[in-house]
Formats: sequence, C-alpha cells, structure tokens
Amino acid sequence: MAAKEKTGNAIVETIKTIVYALLIAGVFRTLFFQPFWIPSGSMKETLLIGDFLFVNKMAYGYSYASCPSIIAPRFGIEMDAKDICGVFDGDNSRLFASEPERGDVVVFRHPVSGRDYIKRLIGLPGDKVQISRGVISINGTAVKLRDDGVFEETMERQGPQGMRPRCENGAIGQGGVCKKSRQIETLPNGVEHAILNIGNQASDNTGIYTVPDGHYFFMGDNRDNSADSRLAQQAGGVGFVPFENLIGRADRIMFSSGGRSMLFFWTWRSDRFFKAIK
Repeated sequence: MAAKEKTGNAIVETIKTIVYALLIAGVFRTLFFQPFWIPSGSMKETLLIGDFLFVNKMAYGYSYASCPSIIAPRFGIEMDAKDICGVFDGDNSRLFASEPERGDVVVFRHPVSGRDYIKRLIGLPGDKVQISRGVISINGTAVKLRDDGVFEETMERQGPQGMRPRCENGAIGQGGVCKKSRQIETLPNGVEHAILNIGNQASDNTGIYTVPDGHYFFMGDNRDNSADSRLAQQAGGVGFVPFENLIGRADRIMFSSGGRSMLFFWTWRSDRFFKAIK
C-alpha cells in the first residue's frame, strides 16, 4: 500500500507542477512578453521569415488583445483572445495606456480575422497619409528617402510555408539571386529604417487616408509585398487599427532560422541573434 500511495502522490505532484508551470507561463505571456515567429516576408529586410522575437506587452499597456490567442488548427485548437478577455473589448481603451510612437514595429490583432500581424506604425490619429509613386506623404509632406543599394536573397522556399520571394529582376530560377531596390526612409520624428521595392503597382499610388481618432495606420517595410492599412479590411487588408488591438512592440530578434524547421541548425542565421529591431 505504501508503494502505491507514494506512486499516487508522485503523479499528483507531477500534475500540480505542470499546472503551476502553465499558469506561470500564461501570466508571463499575458503581462510581459509574447513569443512571435515571423511567418511572411512583408517586413523584409527589417524582419525575415523565420525570425523569432518576444513582443513587449508592457509598452502600450493592456487591453483584451493582451490575452493570448492559441490557434493550432492541426491540433483542433482555436482559443481566441476574445474567448478569454472579450468582456474588455469594445471601448477602445487600455489599462496603463501609453501611446505608440511613429516608426514602432508593432504586433496587433487584425480587426476582422483576429490573427496577429506585425507592421510598422506610419500614421497616428488625425494624420492624413497618402502614397504617390511609392513615396509616403504625411499631412502633406513627403518623407525623406535615399537610395541604399540592393537587397539580395536566394530564390528558394522560405519558412515552414515554403514561400518564394518576389523579385525586381524578374523571374529567377531556383538558387538564383533575387534582387529588390533598397532605400532608407526617414519619418517625420527622425526614425530611419530600410524599405524594399519591387516595382510600380496599385498600392504605390493611393488616395488620402485620414486616420480616425483612436486608430493607427500601418505599412510593411517590404512595400510591394505587404497587406496593410493601404487596403481595406473587407478587401483582405488591415485598414485602420484600433488602439485596443495593439498587442505590443517588437524590440529585438532573439533567434533566426532560414529553413523549414528551427531544428535545421545549418539554416540558423547567427548574425541575427539578439539583433535590435529598428
């Protein structure tokens, strides 16, 4: 009997340890830092497919979107942040709120799909934003741009989804060099970052977007390969993003893998480990 009791107690203690660990991890992820893998190339070259980072959830305070969404269709898991914290949704406010700054790289919930997106903050509430021939104007003044060479990458499948890059130098065969024009963009507050361009397309020429109060305008750094605020939510874009949908700020890349799996150590990008995000 004594042996059975010890075995039973050991099992109970193991279960308790697992439950406590999950609770602590859940609280940590909800209040402080949320892990995020970069799944697409919309933020190249600032962020590459396979970059892994922690999102600073303390940066802008807390809202319903601060609760984690756990979505894993492969395992039949569809737990949305609204399922846990939906009671706090609707008033577009935050607890311990702090305003984001233009140029921040932000993770936010898509206003319609609820999926997590990561883009750069371009337009603040009240701003008038327009893109003409690929150049952003904010409140009637064009941002500063300077040419900065060419961004090159190998034409190959990238990340778990096996995406292929788009190239400015036309159709490139497997293993070829895919090129995009690279420029340095300077926003009105002095924030500088690299942007990439492939060619002239509809999203390079837009009307004037007036950012509503309590909302923000986002764009990807890979300008011709980003579904962002230039496209309305109903058309598959992001549209204007409410303040309460912000999850946090991306500050630093912790790890990066260029392969289909993080276990493929030969595809690790050691030069991106602990790299600051600008």
